[in-house]
Amino acid sequence: MAQYSRIEVASVMKETGMVPLFYHPNVELGKKVLRACYDGGARLMEFTARGDYAFEVFSELNKYAIKDMPGMIMGVGSITDAGAASMFMQMGANFIVTPSLREDIAIVCNRRKVLWSPGCGSLTEINRAEELGCEIVKLFPGDLYGPGFIKAIKGPQPWTSIMPTGGVSTEEANLKAWFNAGVTCVGMGSKLISKEILSNKDYTGLENKVKETLSLISKLRA
Repeated sequence: MAQYSRIEVASVMKETGMVPLFYHPNVELGKKVLRACYDGGARLMEFTARGDYAFEVFSELNKYAIKDMPGMIMGVGSITDAGAASMFMQMGANFIVTPSLREDIAIVCNRRKVLWSPGCGSLTEINRAEELGCEIVKLFPGDLYGPGFIKAIKGPQPWTSIMPTGGVSTEEANLKAWFNAGVTCVGMGSKLISKEILSNKDYTGLENKVKETLSLISKLRA
């Protein structure tokens, strides 16, 4: 069962401005990555459930977060059907992220007041997601649409909250373009938690990178 309501999750997404994305089949490695992100100031983690038995890994990571990391909000991404969403919510997922707009997922998440963020690529899809109760829309893949797309959407619809994923990096120019366009937060995967960091087991480096990125986002918003 989720520890946080969809409004609480949306608020933390807005406050911190960044959602780290991560997947690895090794639980112990996952715990170290989670701890590094937490110690760096992140308060959300989207576990991208893309591998076999990913539910087992997420279950252990979420238990770890609940026990040892007060305020850490664990969610699950790459969810493609209502059955998978329901299964991960049973394991305590506090938010569900999908690559596309799926009304069946909206229904099961809304039933439990769990935040769901669907991947949308048009104004029509964004409108439909909001009609279904979506708080924060995921723009995916973000690099194909770019900040200009978000700026255009925010013109007639300033109430729309958008989180781009894909094409977001830790570089100041990149983040500045997204936040100047009006994003609520950004989703960041391999540009933040890189293959080099994982292969070198540089968890201190990851902690510092998370800290620096969050500080930069705060500065850009000021």
